[in-house]
Formats: sequence, C-alpha cells, structure tokens
Amino acid sequence: MDESTLPLGEPELMRASAFQRYLDELDKLPPLAGTDRSRLASLSPSLLADLERFEHRANGTEALEVLAACLRHAQQVVVHLQAGGVVVPVTVFPHQRLYHCPADPQVYLMQRLALLRVMRVEPAILQPPGHDEPRLIGAYDHYHPIGPLLWMLALHGSRTELLPEIAGSACYRTTPGLDLRSLPVDGVHRAVIRRMRDQPMSVRDIVDISGLRPEAVARLLNALYLQSGLIVSRTSPRISDSWLAGLGLRRRDW
Repeated sequence: MDESTLPLGEPELMRASAFQRYLDELDKLPPLAGTDRSRLASLSPSLLADLERFEHRANGTEALEVLAACLRHAQQVVVHLQAGGVVVPVTVFPHQRLYHCPADPQVYLMQRLALLRVMRVEPAILQPPGHDEPRLIGAYDHYHPIGPLLWMLALHGSRTELLPEIAGSACYRTTPGLDLRSLPVDGVHRAVIRRMRDQPMSVRDIVDISGLRPEAVARLLNALYLQSGLIVSRTSPRISDSWLAGLGLRRRDW
C-alpha cells in the first residue's frame, strides 16, 4: 500500500486513481442496476440537463460551473472534487449557503483552486446543522460558509470565461445590498465594485476604467454573480468585433 501523503490528523481520502476505477465500473452497469446509478437519477431533471453540458471535456469538468449550477437549482448535492491525487467530497447546501468538507478546505481546496476538477455529482446524504435527523448531520466544524470558497474559486480557479448565465451582450451592476465584508476584496476590485453600484457597465467599460484584462473582469463578474451580487441587463451589442478580435476573443465569449 502506498504511504499516505495526508497531513497528520486528516481523514483518509480516496485516491483519484481508485475513484476513477470505481466510476469506470459504474459505467459498465446497466442503467438501473445498483444503488449508485439509481441515486444519480434522483437529481432534478433541470440540474441533470445543466450538468450534461459540462461532460466529455478533454481537461475535465470545472468546479465553478458545477457549483454554480447546484446553487442555481437549489439542490443539495455532494460534488466529488479531484484535488491533486485525492478526491474531496464537498456537500453543498444552497439554502443555508453552507458546504461540508471532511478535510481542511484551506489545504485541499483553497491551495488547489486551479487544479480542482469534478469527478462525480450525486444527491447529498448529509444534512445541514439544525436538521431534525441528528444522525445525518456531520461534524459541526466541517461546515463552512460557501461564499468565500465561491469567491476564491471564481478569482483563482481554472475558469477564465463568463459563466453561461451571465455571458453575452450585457451590462452589469452590483446589487444595492451587496455585502463583501467577509471576503478578501483587493483595492482594484473594490474600486470597480464601487463604480458598478452607480451605473451599469459592460465588460469593455470595466476593462477601460480598471486596466484589468478581460479574463480578470470575467472572473470578477463570476465572483459577484455567485455572491448574488450582480444585476445583469441584456443589451444590444455594444462591443465591436474589431475590439474583441484584438483581444483574441469572440463575441459569444463576452
């Protein structure tokens, strides 16, 4: 047996290679055979349709888009994230804006944001604190606010494009009640957010006033959207194709 590389005191997480073998075995089963296959069927049809958009990518499924879909559909799920050589199960509770992680998020999530890939999504078994079935509640110190994770994942994860829900010809402004006090907001982002409180802005507007690259603007807008802090106004096209071409982008990316 390979020597564990987990820090002392951390739970024994499944290795990614072993988990992939498990998934490969599931794929060989008939559609309704076995509890794991049938449990997948209990995801809402709308969430399943969303998740199917992200499958079969050469570089794997991005964590940000899957977490965004789970929040949008308000369904409690466990997302099995490949974080380096291990798999970390993250249970999402949209209504409570919490997540459960049995390992230290600072070590296994926050330090590996650009490497996180989704291996499997299934309905949650664990329940949030306060549930009427105590046996289904995990250790209380394993529950965390999901806002900081989403913020950091949007800014430093692998995704550099706008999420589909906010992409296209649009202007953006921040919601009046947006509260970012618990989040690590740097000076440049804070200045952009202040401007967006006063007037709607396109991606190009934000690039022009901030000096940020379009990819960095997309990250910031994704982060604000996942904090329920973004108002999206659909507009007629405002950005010239020549401007986009100069940035090596296509209109549908922005």
